[in-house]
Amino acid sequence: MDELLKMSPKELSRLEVMQRLSEKRLSQKEAAGVLGVSMRQVKRLLRAYRADGARGLVSKRRGRASNNRLAAETQQTVLDLLKGKYSGFRPTLAHEKLVELEGLSISDESVRQLMIAEGLWKPKKARQGEVHQMRERRACFGELIQIDGSEHDWFEGRAPKCTLLVFIDDATGQLGQLLFVERESFFGYCQAVQGYFARHGLPVAFYSDKHGIFRVNQATFSTADALTQFGRAMQELEVQIICANTPQAKGRVERAIQTLQDRLPKELRLRDIASPEAGNAYLPEFIADFNRRFAVAPRSSHDAHRPLASANLARILTWQETRTLSKNLTIQFQKVVYQIQTERPGYALRKATVTVCLDAQGTITILYKGQPLSYTVFHKQTAQAQIVESKHIDFALRYQKNAHTPAPDHPWRNYNTLPSNPTDVPAPRGGDISTLENR
Repeated sequence: MDELLKMSPKELSRLEVMQRLSEKRLSQKEAAGVLGVSMRQVKRLLRAYRADGARGLVSKRRGRASNNRLAAETQQTVLDLLKGKYSGFRPTLAHEKLVELEGLSISDESVRQLMIAEGLWKPKKARQGEVHQMRERRACFGELIQIDGSEHDWFEGRAPKCTLLVFIDDATGQLGQLLFVERESFFGYCQAVQGYFARHGLPVAFYSDKHGIFRVNQATFSTADALTQFGRAMQELEVQIICANTPQAKGRVERAIQTLQDRLPKELRLRDIASPEAGNAYLPEFIADFNRRFAVAPRSSHDAHRPLASANLARILTWQETRTLSKNLTIQFQKVVYQIQTERPGYALRKATVTVCLDAQGTITILYKGQPLSYTVFHKQTAQAQIVESKHIDFALRYQKNAHTPAPDHPWRNYNTLPSNPTDVPAPRGGDISTLENR
């Protein structure tokens, strides 16, 4: 009874050629051309076929373990690290840490296959994405800087959620600035650009989304008034702001944020960093490592950054509004009335236009023709309801509990006592946020 052999397609092709060769229907030179091997290899295959028939063409290593297989001890060490110290790491990042920090000799594909076999990683099927027009990178470093903010649990519960401001160069993919802040705000971006300017200089342009920090989104504003506080500051520094129409248009910073959300929290965990302040101190080291791995060389060696020559950067990066002095030389700014103190005659400053500057520390400076004026606080109004953008509602509610402490006998403290009759509980009403506020 003939024995059933398992042969690969390659071995079946060799069998067919050897049969034709043994029957003198094919020359050895022609057989070598068909199989894509040398004449010496054809002679070896023919000798094996004549000696053992089809069995002689079957690989002798079939069913045996590879000589290059990973040692069982190494596999166990890797799995212990993946399930412990490097829990939650993706294959590429896990491989980097196993090689760089643990000194293990293992390939990234071996790590990936181990994680798949243990259920630590599920390979994703490539999906057909929406096609967007490709845009070539800018030629020069500093020609276009993409900026964005990402609110995320960067410290994995060891600290409250916060926002990471990301600056990435379009030409090189190089991170220029990272900064942990409470939320996306004018002063947060001012702090970030101040650090960026000190490190690199003034870029040609910033490329952002349509956030209200960068663009006036109210149609009632005229073209002359269509500048935000950040836009006004960048205009004084001659840095252009360009707003993308879609997230895909600024895909470089969007993809960088996805990479940061995967890598940065794990790096912070390995170093036991549990506060934004400590995180900001570590970020320069992370930026250097990130750029070493992912940055590319620009097409042009020219650096488009300009030196920071303005001595008034601290004044430019303040919240500025203009006011007109009353007959009593008073102005109102953010529910506070300020009384101007001057030695010159009062009528000289009546109806004069002044600029009120507010810095990140809450310090007020009142400028008249570029010179500061002395003032005293005349009156503070009662706090009123504030207008909050939908993107910042979570931040506003997060600190609302510290705004007022109810009295010990306040009815609010009895809300946790349920009525004896369930029918006494008012039925919930549908509606939007404004409806709920009127309940």
